[in-house]
Amino acid sequence: MSNKTLMLPDRLYRYLLEVSLRETELQRQLREETAKDSMARMQIAPEQGQFMALLVDLLGARRVLEIGVYTGYSALCMASALPPDGRLVACDMSEEWTRIARRYWHAAGVADRIDLRLAPAMDTLAALLADGQEASFDFAFIDADKREYQDYFEETLKLLRVGGLMAIDNTLWNGSVIDPDDKSEDTIAIRSFNEYLHCDDRISISLVPIGDGLTLARKR
Repeated sequence: MSNKTLMLPDRLYRYLLEVSLRETELQRQLREETAKDSMARMQIAPEQGQFMALLVDLLGARRVLEIGVYTGYSALCMASALPPDGRLVACDMSEEWTRIARRYWHAAGVADRIDLRLAPAMDTLAALLADGQEASFDFAFIDADKREYQDYFEETLKLLRVGGLMAIDNTLWNGSVIDPDDKSEDTIAIRSFNEYLHCDDRISISLVPIGDGLTLARKR
């Protein structure tokens, strides 16, 4: 995993941030607090958070789904781009990490836009479908267990409206996807998932080399 855009030399990456990043003070503080955590590598890059917020804005999204919250940076970025009556359903399992997220969401004044559901994501997705919410979401972000990506994708596709957009994180996996010697379960899962999406004619796709690789899939 990488929490900065891959392959850019440090000087060029700093320049990218200097001329494009408009991170709020609360977003910066959340990133700095998260950096102290032993799993801080799961934090998305700030330029990716800003990019996803722009996508939410461009879509005119009112309903967003997130699978994998961690300490809440991506949800903070996306919820801030929603209108006041917009809603983000956030799926995670960790009370500890999401306690940090809640604190920053409240400080930013977006907590009322975020519906945090602490349960296995597949259970939450099934509950949303059972509640009649098929084809009701405008945007979705998937950043959780890599071995579950294909299952998350299938259920999320049902929840996404036609023309809605899905963003799936870590699809370049710090370059390990092209290392033939890397036979870890996560790497194999991401390779398989990337090939699966490439052949799926239900979506239009583009793998964007931002952060650790972000695949955009638009539902046809």
